[in-house]
Amino acid sequence: MAAVIAARNEAGVIGNLIESLHQQDYPEELMDIYVIPNNCTDNTKAVAIAHGAKIMTCTGEVKSKGTALSQFFDYIFSENDVYDAFCIFDADNVVDKHFFTSMNNVIESGEKIAQGYRDSKNPNDSWISGCQSVFYWTLNRFLNLARNKLGLSAALNGTGFMMHADVIKKEGFKTFSLTEDIEFTTQCVIKGYRVAWAPDAITFDEHPLTFEQSWSQRKRWSTGTIQCFEHYSPQLRDRVIKDKNRCSFDMIMYLIAPFMQVLTCIYTICSFIILGMLFITTGIWSNALTLAILIAVGGVAFSVIFTVMVLWLEGKKISEVNNISIFSFWFYLMSWIPINILCFLKPIEIWEPIEHTQNIKISQLVK
Repeated sequence: MAAVIAARNEAGVIGNLIESLHQQDYPEELMDIYVIPNNCTDNTKAVAIAHGAKIMTCTGEVKSKGTALSQFFDYIFSENDVYDAFCIFDADNVVDKHFFTSMNNVIESGEKIAQGYRDSKNPNDSWISGCQSVFYWTLNRFLNLARNKLGLSAALNGTGFMMHADVIKKEGFKTFSLTEDIEFTTQCVIKGYRVAWAPDAITFDEHPLTFEQSWSQRKRWSTGTIQCFEHYSPQLRDRVIKDKNRCSFDMIMYLIAPFMQVLTCIYTICSFIILGMLFITTGIWSNALTLAILIAVGGVAFSVIFTVMVLWLEGKKISEVNNISIFSFWFYLMSWIPINILCFLKPIEIWEPIEHTQNIKISQLVK
């Protein structure tokens, strides 16, 4: 197997990732580590070489992680086609020592693609890193684990995933959107593959420290999801109609989420305006308005309970997460509505990298 890492100005963190990959309980002679430096203005390449990684230099323009991966796989299948599977990581990650063994077990069970458990390096650094940590813990349990239990396809989360060479050898890794993980998941579902869930393959990811960084990152996610819906929904629909494919129907529901959020927001605002105007003109307080306010307040209260429940289910202590995050997770989720609206009105066109600064070793996270 090969570990593949696309890196753009990641000299401060990539060394820790490579070290954690060297510490795997998987036979080291059966694993290679490749770094794909792109658009770098620092010494990412030198740091990667110093830690024992192989370098694949991009020969074409790189506008996104997907472009870098596409060039890597074109190169590897033409020049060094010796790998059965590839594990994809972000340069800011550190990886649990059982990751490759767990993914190898998944391959031996017959699966071709698998998403590992995405944990957090820095849930206590700021309220936004805490909220985003809770968000991914929620996805781990209520998206990927739940889908796996139902026999559906999990979703690739951008990092910490594995794909067998057979999946991409014929056509390569070809994506156009700003969210190569969602797009590749969609492509695999259309082709009849299922993304397996591998909770024992754990990756620790660094989350944004500021709301501005998170806002920028989530705008990219939403834009990419909208792009994927517009491009792939006809193919997914055909798979549902012709083959009665449940995974394709589930993927449509996943991609339609930004549309539903915006429509729900418009409906809610219009309802409040109508009820408010009725109260102003008639002086009669509507029971519907009371119910709407109670639902809104109850929703905020429930989000606090839900956040604590997620921590408990995932075996996390409240002290591990920034305390403000527990009470502000509702705001983090609600802020996705204006993000989606902006993405419909003015979708972003370029990949905006997030600076990673948390110099954390795997030994500091796993005792």
